[in-house]
Amino acid sequence: MVLCAGRLLLRSKAFRTRLFQRQCNGLVYSSAHGFNPDEIKEKLVAFQGGSIDLYKQDSGIAVLTVNNPSRMNAFSGSMMVDLEARVAELEHWSDGKGLILQGAAGTFCSGSDLNAVRAIANSQDGMKMCMFMQNTLTRLQRLPLISVALVEGKALGGGAELLTACDFVLMVQGSVVQFVHKHMGLVPGWGGAARLVRVVGTKNALKLLGGALKVDAELGLQIGLADDVLEDAEDQKTMQQLAENWLNNSIKGPPAVIQAVKKVIISGRELPLSDALRTEKEVFGTVWGGPVNLQALASKLKHK
Repeated sequence: MVLCAGRLLLRSKAFRTRLFQRQCNGLVYSSAHGFNPDEIKEKLVAFQGGSIDLYKQDSGIAVLTVNNPSRMNAFSGSMMVDLEARVAELEHWSDGKGLILQGAAGTFCSGSDLNAVRAIANSQDGMKMCMFMQNTLTRLQRLPLISVALVEGKALGGGAELLTACDFVLMVQGSVVQFVHKHMGLVPGWGGAARLVRVVGTKNALKLLGGALKVDAELGLQIGLADDVLEDAEDQKTMQQLAENWLNNSIKGPPAVIQAVKKVIISGRELPLSDALRTEKEVFGTVWGGPVNLQALASKLKHK
């Protein structure tokens, strides 16, 4: 009986470790699921166009820009691969605290470039692309940075899915979010449906997907898809600054603390309670007694 109990304890500990590791590496699909990302990446990079631009600022806020204006910032195959590379870079940014995700030239993103979609229209490649993008957007959502999507113009299809991978959504007056998948005979495949249900609830998600509703800023606020509405500005630099000002309310403090905050929120959202509590303990241990904690204790900052 003692031996049996010991084995169960070890298995339980191993299971928690796997959960924590899976949460940290952000992978939904791996070789255990028969998925080799290099196979689909090789096909995706053949369809060039646009870029995913990353600018890391000294303030600890990074700006990630979907840049393909000639196609309303639709994702080409190479842009899908670029996004994974930019996310991987952000996963290792020790000085980071926040992330602004935006589109170039006054619009957010119109989903997938149809030229790339047609080229991988067979079911097998479509499934691999789906798995690749679900992995990437899940890693984006799990970044130890507090993220905000700045939605100008239109966020359509995959673009609408993209914003659901951010912690907050700011919609500019006049912007529209629309899950247009059903018009293409599809459902979301980048994880947008699963995330949408968690953001707006089942009934609103059914309305948005089943009705392909156009969500303006006011409706976005009403159903909880948007967290705030910004007045339109003359140029993108001003819009970006407004988004930074809004984000700064949530990222004041040292990077190590802000990243720890994001990690415990992720575990609370995604893990069973007991595992989330254990993860919280592990993260707590990384900041307790650290330089920031000791300085705060010396300065008696608790009630300031």
